[in-house]
Amino acid sequence: MTDRAWFDAAKGDIPQWAASMPKDADGTTIDWDWVRSLDLAHGVGTIPESTPQSIHDALKADYATREHLESIIAQCNSTFMTDYDRFIGSYRLPRALAYANRRLNDNINTLLHLGEQQHLWVVSRERRGRTTVAVLRPYSGSRPSNDDQGMLNLSGETGDASAGNTAAENSDVKFPTTVALDDIQDRTAAILDARAERRKAQRFQKRAGDAAMARANLSGATSPGDAALPGGAAASGNATGHHPKPDWRDAYLPGRDVDAVMGIDIETTGIDPARDYIIDVGFEFMNMASPRPAGEPETYAYEQGYYAAGDAYGQSRLAFGVPPENAALGNALIAKLTGIDVRGRSSEAGYRLFDEWPQAQAGLLARLTQQPYVAHNATFEHSWFMLNVAGYAESYRAGRITIIDTLPMSRQWDPGAVPTNEHPYGDNTLDAYAKRQGALDSAHNERHLGLEDSHIMLVAMKHHLAALKAQRKGPWGSTGRAGVGGKSCGRKR
Repeated sequence: MTDRAWFDAAKGDIPQWAASMPKDADGTTIDWDWVRSLDLAHGVGTIPESTPQSIHDALKADYATREHLESIIAQCNSTFMTDYDRFIGSYRLPRALAYANRRLNDNINTLLHLGEQQHLWVVSRERRGRTTVAVLRPYSGSRPSNDDQGMLNLSGETGDASAGNTAAENSDVKFPTTVALDDIQDRTAAILDARAERRKAQRFQKRAGDAAMARANLSGATSPGDAALPGGAAASGNATGHHPKPDWRDAYLPGRDVDAVMGIDIETTGIDPARDYIIDVGFEFMNMASPRPAGEPETYAYEQGYYAAGDAYGQSRLAFGVPPENAALGNALIAKLTGIDVRGRSSEAGYRLFDEWPQAQAGLLARLTQQPYVAHNATFEHSWFMLNVAGYAESYRAGRITIIDTLPMSRQWDPGAVPTNEHPYGDNTLDAYAKRQGALDSAHNERHLGLEDSHIMLVAMKHHLAALKAQRKGPWGSTGRAGVGGKSCGRKR
């Protein structure tokens, strides 16, 4: 099978998905014939002529395509994980859709940049609710011809514009045309907010139904002497409107018998696995209870010279690239955070893309299934592996993958995580957790590179577990679990 043949195999799964998932995450009926028509391997973006209206129309079309794709991708996880009859055999279709969506997102960013170059608009990246979106505003060299509609007149014929202050006079744009901005605004924030509100309403409806059922079953029940039975409506937390909310992250806490684990951290070009790329993966192994395996090299040179390998072994650092279109735009935020400049990570410069490298994915999956893997805020890594690693979703659903998260360890078991107004659950960043557990000197900060961050995470975890065991707390406390703990599917612990 060629590198791209899996796209055909992915489309072959459409009947399985169509039978199990008629609607997307926004409740819209999915046009599976449209999905089947997409050229996932070679791109679903629109390449326009370099004229203002063509750029506008291409951006509008790409935004619409991205919204359709992402609403489908967003529904795939819950559909796949709740397919208890295993009617859907593979997760390759969502991975193929995400692959195409990343390239589409690059195309959108290229169009946004092209529009700026031609003075069609000015782009600002703004935080809106749950995400950051690209906001388009009129180019400052011209005035909107209609403030309500966000129209930008590029002709330079506005009667009261001062000389030398029009877009046409300040750029090479020669097209006397008007480009609408209101219909090419990024709607991602509004879509995510609406989706979250629907989920909230569904949860409320379920709780209300559960409370109503409890009242119907127990409200008239009394014990001899007409005293209300324990657990009746008067004693029900739901009946009084109080709904305790357990922290779902607790499922990722380790058990008291945890030992050999693999710590892993990834660096990416953004936070969305359906839009961005994995560019750095670092992992290493450490035993939480048993001695370090004999025969393993005893030293390893981390980038931070003050890091000591200690009990860690099997270290690995993997670098990956981005498509030329992504590299051309650069990524100043990631360069500042990690030191990785994607402009030098183009596939044309010889860097392999993780989502185009089956052997790298297979090698990583083999390691992820050998023992529990540990990450800090592990749902992040998990979401990226679902849409990037062939076979990961299938292995996770089958119970062959166990995930441990040091973030809830910090939240639940670290007394130093003191709640504040800024951090209602305490400061539980990896940097803060590692410093409190003696894995990182207070004079230094988290490096934001995969291997280095994996190392301080495992050292902190080992120190923390040793202290908890001595105090008979955490996994050794009254609510602790036997076994390795962590989150897995298809098995009971």
